Formats: sequence, C-alpha cells, structure tokens
Amino acid sequence: QVQVVESGGGLVQPGGSLTLSCTTSGSAFNTLFMSWHRQAPGKERELVAQIATTTAYTVYADSAKGRFTISRGDTGNTLYLQMNNLRPDDTAVYYCNVRTQLSNYWGQGTQATVSS
Repeated sequence: QVQVVESGGGLVQPGGSLTLSCTTSGSAFNTLFMSWHRQAPGKERELVAQIATTTAYTVYADSAKGRFTISRGDTGNTLYLQMNNLRPDDTAVYYCNVRTQLSNYWGQGTQATVSS
C-alpha cells in the first residue's frame, strides 16, 4: 500500500507562482510513473505532467508547457510541480498519482486558486 499526500496549494494572483509537493510512503514496488493531474469544477480530471521514474522522461500537457516543471526529490519519494505564470484557468484541485506495475495510487488533492 502506498500513501500519497499533496501540499502546497493556495491562493495566488495571476502571474504568480506555486510549488506543489507530493510525499509518498509505504511499499511502492516497481513505481513506473509519477504524475500530477488536476480537476477544475465541472470538468474531467486531466493530466498536467508526468515523469518516468527510471528514465526521468517528462511529459506535459500543452497548457503546462513552458510554465510548469515536474521534478522528483533526491530520495525519489517526493514529487514537485513548480507552476509559474499562473492563470485563472489553472484553478483546480491538483492530484498526485503514483503508478506501479500492480496498482495506481492517488492523493486527496490540494486546491490551487488563481484569482485577483
């Protein structure tokens, strides 16, 4: 079982920055990917960014390219999402996901609100 906990959300003005963190614990046998997803009110959950744990290959949604950066901590148990130049349409609950060979684990989400 893997526990996933996100933090770092909050209220920020347009053009501002936020850094989201995701801390994982427990047995994450053969983790393949770690990723950030988001869900805005009335919309489906969507992938924001993903990183492969063995190759560090990253994938970004078009809306995130050039503004967001996904990275892992030195121990590999922490995932970050640096978000710059935030826009009101980035407002959403952001979820961390850990995908292993056997299962998929989600956190409870952290709210990021971009508003003046």
